[in-house]
Amino acid sequence: MIIGIDMGGTNIDGVLIHDGKLQKSFKHPVDRNDYFQSIWHCLQELLRDTDKDAIERIHLSTTISTNAIVEDQISQVGVVLQTGPGLKWDFERLGHHLAFVSGSVDHRGFVVKSEDPQELNGLRKTFLTSPIEAIAVISKFSTRNPEFEQKVRDLFLHDYEEITMGHTLSGKLNFPRRVQTAYLNAAVSSTFRTFADNMQKALKEENIEAPVFILKADGGTIDLSGATVKPVETILSGPAASFMGMSALLPEIQEDRCLLDIGGTTTDLFFLVDGVPVFEPLGIEIDGRKTLVRAIYSTSVGLGGDSHVRFEEGKLKIGPRRMGSAIGFGGEDLTPTDALVYLGAMQAKYPEKSREALEKLATKQGLDPAELAEGIVKEFCYRIKEVMENTLEMLNASPVYTIKELLSDRAIKPSSVGIIGGPAQALAPHLEETLGMSVEYPDTYEVANAIGAALARPTIEINLLADTDRKILSIPELQIYEEIDRSYDLERAKREALQEVSRAAEAMGLVDASKTEIVEASSYNMVRSFYGADKNIRVKAQIKPGLLTKLTDVKTSEV
Repeated sequence: MIIGIDMGGTNIDGVLIHDGKLQKSFKHPVDRNDYFQSIWHCLQELLRDTDKDAIERIHLSTTISTNAIVEDQISQVGVVLQTGPGLKWDFERLGHHLAFVSGSVDHRGFVVKSEDPQELNGLRKTFLTSPIEAIAVISKFSTRNPEFEQKVRDLFLHDYEEITMGHTLSGKLNFPRRVQTAYLNAAVSSTFRTFADNMQKALKEENIEAPVFILKADGGTIDLSGATVKPVETILSGPAASFMGMSALLPEIQEDRCLLDIGGTTTDLFFLVDGVPVFEPLGIEIDGRKTLVRAIYSTSVGLGGDSHVRFEEGKLKIGPRRMGSAIGFGGEDLTPTDALVYLGAMQAKYPEKSREALEKLATKQGLDPAELAEGIVKEFCYRIKEVMENTLEMLNASPVYTIKELLSDRAIKPSSVGIIGGPAQALAPHLEETLGMSVEYPDTYEVANAIGAALARPTIEINLLADTDRKILSIPELQIYEEIDRSYDLERAKREALQEVSRAAEAMGLVDASKTEIVEASSYNMVRSFYGADKNIRVKAQIKPGLLTKLTDVKTSEV
């Protein structure tokens, strides 16, 4: 049996799946002041009358890291940058504790100028008298020589629990993106660690020792302990679960399609090209920050079932803020959910309150209540159509990347829509009318994210590093350190990386260990006078993200 839990900004959803069948599901509002109680309550409900020893794995998805960034609820980070000579870098939004230090490494990994120990010691004293909670250190070309970042880590090792080194996050040579990625990793470390600790505490209370995995933005997984070191990998974990859930619940198609996850606060959009998801080629952008985090392409709009509905200067407005729950569920502000309740498309705890609030606003605006309810739903659907069209225009203006290939001269033209989320069933006919294309949803649309998390294939990732000058090969994750000769090349590194990740997966008992892929691969020649060139090789490999199985007892409805 597998437990899947999705902790969103509004609700926590949980499912228990056995042999491809949904055994139990749970949905409850999140208590942001007490994550432990929310998690524990979810586990208790899923485990009631269940053999705990039969739990094989627990899969999680969460918007904890994403929400912390978007809502600016992040730690204060001391950022140490070694940029070296050349272009003057001007980094914004890295907090109030940014230090540029001397020293540099060139593009071959050679130390051009060593760091100044006195300067670093002085910086340490300054940081220790500041309200800094975490450290991020990034040196240009540290992927070719990480020694400076390692020295700074050692300097602060006993001062801060959270220390992020830029070279550990990606081997790609994009310094600005690596700076932002390292900063965000340090900034959300404390928040994510609290979530992870609460999860472990809840599991301990229930005497569960099953391994715990969490979804990454590319749909793959990372074990919970690894995620506490690289929490930036869990950014957009929630949308990844949405996509995996839709993949598991909706029929496979070989055409272009738009997928929608309509939550309480936001709506996430995804696109398929010939049935294959569009992918971020360089890394996701979040809150205006470009990172090196691989991800399925998604875009979000501040439009959900609980978005605030009101009139401003005589015009109907929906969102982007969520003031609370819908009035029909105990809230105080009108929402699209209340409009759907008024129209009889959704059930509510207090339907009469939804009706009273909508009639009151309609009277104030001189409108018929039914006309206002229809207008709110139509405006909601029109906004989604507008976001779809704008996003497609942007995507089609540049080359389209999928997880399989680069598609040149290929425009995305969706012919259908798949939808999940609380209002999915109620909104489907209205969306179909607005979009002019067929809309379908699964019968488990309300807990699709938790299902997506549960059914995501467990994956592992390894990083192979080879230096033919030093004649050393290492795969730190597997504790592999070997000697190589100068003939070692990139193709051989790729083969060995795929072999090792497959062996590691088999040893861990992961399913489909043969499904491997190269995530990153680079080889840089380091010229040695007239005597040829040595190579600096980096290869990142992982088990391909995908589904363990599709649910066997799920029905899909089409409007």
